Amino acid sequence: MPQALRLGIAGLGRLGRRHADNLVHRTRGCVLAAACSPVPEELVHARDALGVARLYEHYEQLVQDPELDAVVLVTPTALHADQAILALEAGKHVFIEKPLALNLHDCERVEAVAAGRPQQVAMVGFVRRFDRSYANAFAQVSEGGIGRPFLVRSQTCDRLDPSGFFVRFAPSSGGLFMDCSVHDIDLARWMLGQPKATRAFASGTIAVPHDLAPLGDVDNAMGIVEFEGGARAMFYASRTFAHGHEPSTEVIGTEGKLLVGAGAARDRVVLSDRHGVRQQAVDDFFERFANAFEQEMQAFVDACCGRRPVPLTLQDATEATRIGLALTASLKSGEVQVIS
Repeated sequence: MPQALRLGIAGLGRLGRRHADNLVHRTRGCVLAAACSPVPEELVHARDALGVARLYEHYEQLVQDPELDAVVLVTPTALHADQAILALEAGKHVFIEKPLALNLHDCERVEAVAAGRPQQVAMVGFVRRFDRSYANAFAQVSEGGIGRPFLVRSQTCDRLDPSGFFVRFAPSSGGLFMDCSVHDIDLARWMLGQPKATRAFASGTIAVPHDLAPLGDVDNAMGIVEFEGGARAMFYASRTFAHGHEPSTEVIGTEGKLLVGAGAARDRVVLSDRHGVRQQAVDDFFERFANAFEQEMQAFVDACCGRRPVPLTLQDATEATRIGLALTASLKSGEVQVIS
């Protein structure tokens, strides 16, 4: 039997804990051997709830651990590039939560270092590619089921969080398009065959009164992206939905269309009573993509162990950042942005 892949995780916040739990309980062929966080309570959780033996306060300590084969980064996006480069230079495989970085220079720095280490896996976490429904849709598009795809309409719409978490997160998120729509951007390029983006335009508003305006962000926005060859994509992002978390994607082709995720349904039960006809909606992205997060981490471990190719490239992540930045610039300026 081959030795299990030995992983360390950096960042044990909301998403980091989910990844750590999946690595411990659901991912085959690996062991979560170390954890890193500057927050003492997060390290206590790793030790007591997950049985992680080696705990580090500083990332440099984690990445230099000689007994680790790979590092999972679930840290603030501004840290991704430097931390990914440190991991690669230390001889580790690295998984980086999306987005790869908040600027193109940092994305390209990671690409350059990874290119010099082709034996190491560097993978960015675009989780929707691992969702069964999205994977099924992509397979049908690839097989010509809807003819030539030329238009994608995609949205990421979060349930309104009265605690104001997204306001506190806004200064470091890169803005609504970089935080939410980067998933839709990646899906659009994936479904359309990875075309090069040429122009972008965006508009947004603050629908629910809160403190986003001084931060230069909005809670609802729309964007249009043009691609070489005539393909187009339309994006909508929201943090103010009342009923639940509703991501959906429509791919339109010359001979049909596919729709993934309409209605945010939790299951197939529809209740009809004196109040009307209704169904339960999923609460958040953890619930909607629970299985996809499991499959994503399994794909990373399998790629590190040579059991399958890396399912997406750093170049994919760089292009998603390039388009997200153009949409953000258009949102702020009100002008069409040429994407070079």
